[in-house]
Amino acid sequence: MSYAVLRGLGTHLPPRRVTNAELATLFDTSDEWITTRTGIKERRWVRPGQSTGDLATEAGRRALKSAGLDDGAEIGLLIVATTTPDHPCPGTAPDVAARLGLANAAAYDIAAVCSGFVYALEAVANAIEAGRVERGLVIGAETYSTILSPNDRTTSVIFGDGAGAVVLGRGAPDEPGRLLGFDLGSDGTGRDLITIPAGGSRQRSSGVAASDDDHYFTMQGKKVFAQAVHRMSESSLALLGRVGWTTDQVGHLVGHQANLRILKAVAEQLGLEPHRSVTNLDKVGNTSAASIPLALADAATAGELRTGERLLLTAFGGGLTWGSAALTWPDITPA
Repeated sequence: MSYAVLRGLGTHLPPRRVTNAELATLFDTSDEWITTRTGIKERRWVRPGQSTGDLATEAGRRALKSAGLDDGAEIGLLIVATTTPDHPCPGTAPDVAARLGLANAAAYDIAAVCSGFVYALEAVANAIEAGRVERGLVIGAETYSTILSPNDRTTSVIFGDGAGAVVLGRGAPDEPGRLLGFDLGSDGTGRDLITIPAGGSRQRSSGVAASDDDHYFTMQGKKVFAQAVHRMSESSLALLGRVGWTTDQVGHLVGHQANLRILKAVAEQLGLEPHRSVTNLDKVGNTSAASIPLALADAATAGELRTGERLLLTAFGGGLTWGSAALTWPDITPA
């Protein structure tokens, strides 16, 4: 059998820091209000003209470096998880693949919103385990600042831009970094809880002109909060049962960095002490599909993750979608 193993990790954040104090000059809000409700102190936003593909390419390049690969020629599959592609058509992944030198690699996007990284991770792991490719690259990349309404305080204080990437390769069953299992799910009846109303075929074929606000991201925060806690907890417990782990055996929980209160609630549901839940959203905000690899890189750089320890990843996003992954942490240095 073939086994998928995490071999490299790279991240990239745009240089512009947007603090709560800066947002307080644009909206009726304050640093205290934002911090209390979200746990976020600052986030990164792209400069004019900078795209999701730009962030994804740099994160991918750094992941290849972390994996000890000189170029992308050995990568057989690239998946970019994003809600903010460079264009509605074509996908962002083929362009990123070309820029990284992934000659003739299969490349496509996954649009599972904040669950996208876990969905993409599962797809690449499956391709490796089925023997279709030797190595694959997963990138979660977002430029949410480009889809946030300048009139919406609620979403503008939450979301940030960034990209995180991992290289997966074929390895041994007992090798640190092995992906041991996944749990994925969806519920399309909640599609309107997180959405951009305009721009797609449903709105375009309706014959009704969209308002300016319809082109921006919207979220029903209270309902999303309850769904996120329930789905991430339920998915995590289902996966733990599948791989035969108890919560006591989990070294760290790495949840999608949506909101500090959500992360705390999920940890409580799983019976995990707060210090075992990785958090970095205070520095980067909610970066959607990029949040889990960014959190992994921060925790690894800070020395919080030990080689061989058991990690539980979990996410929830629009669609509605959710997913969890179980792996052991490899001996790698994020780039």
